[in-house]
Amino acid sequence: MRPGDTITVVLGDTSGGSPGYRMQTFSETAFEFRILADPCATGTFLPVGSGTVEVVAGPPRRWHLVAPTLRRPGEQFALGIRAEDVWGNATYPGDAPLTVTAEGLRVDGLPVNVKPEPGARGTPVPGLKAADAGAVRFVLRETSGNELARSNPMRVEAGPDAAFWGDLHGQSGETVGINPMREYLEFARDVAFLDVTSHQANDFQITKAFWREINDLSAEYDEDGQFCVFPGYEWSGNTPVGGDHNVFFRHEGETIHRSSHALLTDRSDIGDDAHTLCDLFRKLRGRDCVVYAHIGGRPADIDFDHDPALRTAVEVHSDWGTFEWVMTDAFKLGHRVGLVCNSDGHKGAPGACYPGASEFGAYSGLTCFLAPNLSRDAIFAAMRSRHHYGTTGCRMHLQVTASLGPDGVVFEADPAHVDALVRPATEARMGDIARTGNGEVTLRVLCEAHAPIERIDILRGAELVKTLRPYGAGDLGRRARVIWQGAEYRGRGRQTFWKGRIGLDGATIERMERINAWNLERLSRQESANTVEIDAVTTGNFGGVDLWLDGDKGHISVETSLAGGLFDLGEIGLEDTVIDAGGLDRQLRLYRLPEVMAADRMEASQTVSLNAEGDTPLWVRVTTEDGFNAWSSPIYLIP
Repeated sequence: MRPGDTITVVLGDTSGGSPGYRMQTFSETAFEFRILADPCATGTFLPVGSGTVEVVAGPPRRWHLVAPTLRRPGEQFALGIRAEDVWGNATYPGDAPLTVTAEGLRVDGLPVNVKPEPGARGTPVPGLKAADAGAVRFVLRETSGNELARSNPMRVEAGPDAAFWGDLHGQSGETVGINPMREYLEFARDVAFLDVTSHQANDFQITKAFWREINDLSAEYDEDGQFCVFPGYEWSGNTPVGGDHNVFFRHEGETIHRSSHALLTDRSDIGDDAHTLCDLFRKLRGRDCVVYAHIGGRPADIDFDHDPALRTAVEVHSDWGTFEWVMTDAFKLGHRVGLVCNSDGHKGAPGACYPGASEFGAYSGLTCFLAPNLSRDAIFAAMRSRHHYGTTGCRMHLQVTASLGPDGVVFEADPAHVDALVRPATEARMGDIARTGNGEVTLRVLCEAHAPIERIDILRGAELVKTLRPYGAGDLGRRARVIWQGAEYRGRGRQTFWKGRIGLDGATIERMERINAWNLERLSRQESANTVEIDAVTTGNFGGVDLWLDGDKGHISVETSLAGGLFDLGEIGLEDTVIDAGGLDRQLRLYRLPEVMAADRMEASQTVSLNAEGDTPLWVRVTTEDGFNAWSSPIYLIP
């Protein structure tokens, strides 16, 4: 080449027979094309420049109307409107006006029309108030009357706490994610409509300059009553030295203790490193922070070390999958910790992160904090007292309490490790460490969900005590549900790929619907009137299909590379028929459901006996018809 010569590379041109250029499935402000050349023909390529393009979302395919889940009468609140494309990217919904109406309660301040701001991916509807107690849902429509979305339920009641939703775990383009941290925070606040967030970069990639920026931006975006942001990072030690843990500071200006400087050239502060989880806990002791155990690429080993004043919770769901086993591990070890769900998203979409075309098989999780107000102090108090619950991405109102009787007490901290203050109490709520003079308690559950409730499981530690359903055997119809779930093992590469088929003999499929089909390039499909092709991935979570059949005579076969079986349709009923598939809680499950489900509210109580020795952790797992889970932080009833 001579000076001034150019090379033009055309990407995506199909005129000459090329299949085109397949883009990523997630939007990005500045997708970078890196250009390298081998000027000496030695195989040594050197960077000679780069260019960027914006990867934008497609047209709207679904809508979300986001409401708070718990507010007090007369308390001001806002709704949020978001449209998403087929891959789940937030997208501009257009400039046509929309309408929002309330069902169940009178809500003051609702505008006649809502018009999205040009180019905005999220539209707030602020300044609303509900004067009376009760439950309310909101409906989003086009002005023509066509319904676009229904909100999650909002409970309005007088009480000490409101509910605030957070995704406290994700990264931006300064480390392994995309887009700048400023855009990450603005997406969390203005598009996902989160109340609480934090930026959690891998520590071995955080330069000293970026640590200052994390602190500066956290302070800039934190605003009492509006948006809560904690400075922090992901301590990213390998599993043999403790595994991934998230560190959240209440205030800026704290020292970062990295697991290593592996990807950093400036090692002037290497003396601050904490190479094991023991070192980390020792260096954080007495600091104003909390720590969560994370099951990511380097799964946390919660048996390696534990400090109850620091590690207040374990993360049971994220984009990496679902990990109930880390909660039950904590019970065996005697750790009294809460339960959270986050995303660990790398796609610049905290609070609304989809897997896209990848081997991740889960949608991002959310945590609901129960606190008197939205501030760092109030949310930190909720974190330390475990007053929170987690979901696989839905927003529901969940209330779990246990009767203690006249001799009951609740501890202000874990009495196994400190001389904790106690207060008399006749009732304990999720997250409490409590004591009762009785050998049993009555557990009360109130759940108001965004969708019909399939079941609520009452759990005593790892033991299933009772499954509560809003329907009985007499309500079942011609609808059969087939579920696949679980993972290969605990570490990186835990993905389980489900390939196979469902076959029917003596019955045909009138209709099929998928459950948790997050991976659009890998979808189970109906091949004929009596066969379904299974093509799915799970990473500890679950997916499946619902089949509406023309009868209950004949047989159903489920065959995959991992497990299978042949069953009489007449014997598939209310309870799960389970096929073990090895691995980590890997199963196929078959059962029947009512043909139409409508009960999105359940209030129930269950008497549960306490363990003769040791703690009795009581918690619940909610499953909704559309495949979402929610888990309460346990109530720890101690001897």
